[in-house]
This record gives sequence, C-alpha cells and structure tokens, in this order.
Amino acid sequence: MPEDLMLFRQIADPELSQYAYLVGCQRTGEALLIDPERDIDRYDRLAADEGFRITTVAETHIHADYVSGLREFAERPGVRVVLSKAGPPEWQYAWVGQGRAEYLLVGDGDRFSIGHIDIEVRHTPGHTPEHVVFVVTDRGSGADRPIGVATGDFLFVGDVGRPDLLESAAGHVGAMRPSAVQLQASLRQVDAWPEFMQVWPGHGAGSACGKALGAVPMSTVGYERRFNGVLSLARDQGDAFVDAILDGQPAPPPYFARMKQVNRDGAPLIGAVPSPPRLAIADVAGRPELVVLDTREDRAAFMEAHLPGSLHAPRTRQFTAATGAYVDPGQSMVLLAEESDVDRLVRQLLRIGLDRIEGWIAPAELDRWRADGGATSSIERISFSQAPQPGQDGTWIDVRSAAEFAADHVPGALHVPQSRLAVEQARVPRGRPVIVHCATGGRAALASAFLARLGHDVRYVDDDFARWRAQARQEKVGTT
Repeated sequence: MPEDLMLFRQIADPELSQYAYLVGCQRTGEALLIDPERDIDRYDRLAADEGFRITTVAETHIHADYVSGLREFAERPGVRVVLSKAGPPEWQYAWVGQGRAEYLLVGDGDRFSIGHIDIEVRHTPGHTPEHVVFVVTDRGSGADRPIGVATGDFLFVGDVGRPDLLESAAGHVGAMRPSAVQLQASLRQVDAWPEFMQVWPGHGAGSACGKALGAVPMSTVGYERRFNGVLSLARDQGDAFVDAILDGQPAPPPYFARMKQVNRDGAPLIGAVPSPPRLAIADVAGRPELVVLDTREDRAAFMEAHLPGSLHAPRTRQFTAATGAYVDPGQSMVLLAEESDVDRLVRQLLRIGLDRIEGWIAPAELDRWRADGGATSSIERISFSQAPQPGQDGTWIDVRSAAEFAADHVPGALHVPQSRLAVEQARVPRGRPVIVHCATGGRAALASAFLARLGHDVRYVDDDFARWRAQARQEKVGTT
C-alpha cells in the first residue's frame, strides 16, 4: 500500500451484526479504532498484522447490544480514549478517568487527529442523547474533503437507528417520542454532507438496533439520500417520520437494558479472554443452578434428549438470541459444544456481559452418558396438525414478533415474543400444557427449552406457520 494512503478495515461480528472500524495513518503507523467490542485482542492482532499500533479508541455512543471494549483499552498507558460529552447527566460516562489512558471528551464540532488523518465530531442525538459520528479526512493523501463517516447507530444502509431504546429497553418512560423528534432533526444534517462521502455504519442486517438494515456493509451519503426511505421521510414536516420510525420496532432483548448501564458505568475488566476447562457430565450433574448451553444445531436431537434444565442455544446466530434472552449475568454456565467452537462462543458470551463460564462438555459425552443410563430430559415435538385445537388441551404460546402476530395468529394464542419471554414469564399459565410455536420453528425451539427449564409441560411445534394458515383455511372452507 502506498505510504500516503489511509488504512481502512471494517471488522465484523456476524453474530451481533456489528461493525468496528480500524483507520490508520501509513506515515506514522498510528491507528484509530472505532466502536470495538470487549475482546480486544483480535483488534490488536489485526493492527499488528498491518504494521500499526492502536493509539486512539473511540465510540459513537453508549451501546445497548454489546459490552464496549473501550474500558479494556483504558488500562493501557499511551492510549487515548475518545468519548462523547454530549447528552444529559444521567447518560454521561461514569468511568472517565479510570485506568491509565488519556481521555478526550468531545462534542459537536470538535476535532482530533491520528497522524495525518483528521476526525471531526458531529453530535447526532436521537438513537441515544449522547450519540456522535466521526467524519474522517485523509489529509495525508492530500485530501481536503472527508472520505467517510463512522455513523454508529445513527444512519445505517437502508435504515436509521431506532429511537425507542431509552424507553423500551432502559425503562425511561416517556423518552420514546421526544427521541424520535430529536433523531429526525439530526437526520436533516445529512442533506449538508457531501454525496461522495462513504457511510460506515455500526450494524448490518440482523441487528436489533434498527428495523430493516441492509445487508450491504457500507454505502455513500448520496446513495442513502436517494434510496433510504426512512432518511427521506425525515425531511418531511409533521408526525409522519416519528410515527413511522416508532411503528413495528422489534421487542429489544432484555439484556439491552443491562448493557446500557454496564457501558455507562464501566464494564468489569476481563484482560485476556478466558479458556474454560473441559468437564465431564458427572461434574455438572445434580447442579440445577448451572445453566447448560446446548449448542447443537439439530433441534430435533435436542428435543429428543438433553441434560435436564439445558437451554437450546445453537452455535449459529441464535446463540446470542437464546443467551441474551434467558441467562442472567449472575448465573454460572457450562457449554455443551465442540472444542473448535468453544473460544468463539466464550467471546460471544463475554460480548453480552455473561462472564461466569465454568467449562465445556463435548457433545459426544452426552451420547456416552445416555448409553450408560444417565439422566436426560426430552420435550415433545409436534406439527401443527398434531397440536390440540385452540381452546382445548393447553395454552398456545406464539413467540413471533408483534407484527407477525398482528398479521395472523392462532385464535386465543398468548403472544409473548421470544426475546421477552423471560421478562414476561409470569404471563404463561401453569397447570396445563403449553403449545409453543413461531414461524418456522427456530425461535420456538429456544422458547420451549426455556419454559421446560422453568418446569412447564411443553409441546414444541416444529413446523411452518404457513401450514397452520393453510390448514385453517381448509377447515373454514369445509364448514361453509
């Protein structure tokens, strides 16, 4: 790479659909890291492989979906930590000054540099009150206009950040609509940004930090101004934008509220990523306080036999959906996982603040345990055609989103989104079977395991909801 060109790397976490950014000055070897997660060793390795050292770390806002890595970097002398000073007192960083790093608190219009790269700060409240974006100009290559902007959760590809989380996740009653109004005002800044400027978002498709994020990893201001419908709506007067941005937002996972507090107050330090020991099933048998995270992808195999009280937490992107919804940070966990997956899964747990990992068990151990007569549990697995009729034997639990439920649902079904089931578990009646379903069986599998752990008599519907819809239509035709 020519010495006068800026280094740029987007670093993705596919499980959380999260992006961090490494921006480096070739002339000085200094690098800026924006919005890192908690396990910071991987950023160090990337920078070192490229011949850089991370001298400045910054974040766009107090994150709700993962533990920030800035508190870890703050322990290093010679590192500068850049944090927003905007927003009300209750959303100021409480850990400023801790560790051995230098701190730089920034607001709208402030500037700082990394070697020959200039960064300008813009305050963009709405997603959160303190949110800022970082506009990057590669002065070392002779540029006098910005190349890109790290937008955090302000502007995504095809969408914008959700303004409801202070209320829906953090519990600040009445904050939702004023935040949406604030977001609309902030989005109007984008009209003044140069069309050629690249947009480097904090998340991609699959993140719960927006409604309809695009799968393309980055964009340009000009493209978003033309084709981002929500951004275009922000230019309008009246309540159309506010109503649209608040309508249909997915229920936030319960761990979001905890993440906001942890990142505001300062996350516990982890240092090196731990390597939990391998355990035998005999080490965990008879310890109901432990949460066994069964990471096998085959949900039929899980339903057939699993260690009593296990959660179904597949090694896919559903792993965080299960653990973030159903595991409390005070609970100790054991992974049932292949050795090759353990490090990645440990990192995923650490990133959402679940630190008490006692060890791991190989899935082959479960097979031997069963063969030797060891105790296992099972959950009845049925199709829609095998399920009891609504109102007969059992309570139907629909764990799909609110929008899916509103479009069509089993008559009389109790709606509790999968991500909110732990918070709203008291709504699930006891003393009769519960029939749990979603759209295709994935979310219902997570929910069924959780309800079984709580002692419910569960019937898991491993089926496509479209079949129930077709079956219901056929029955309706047959009665007319």
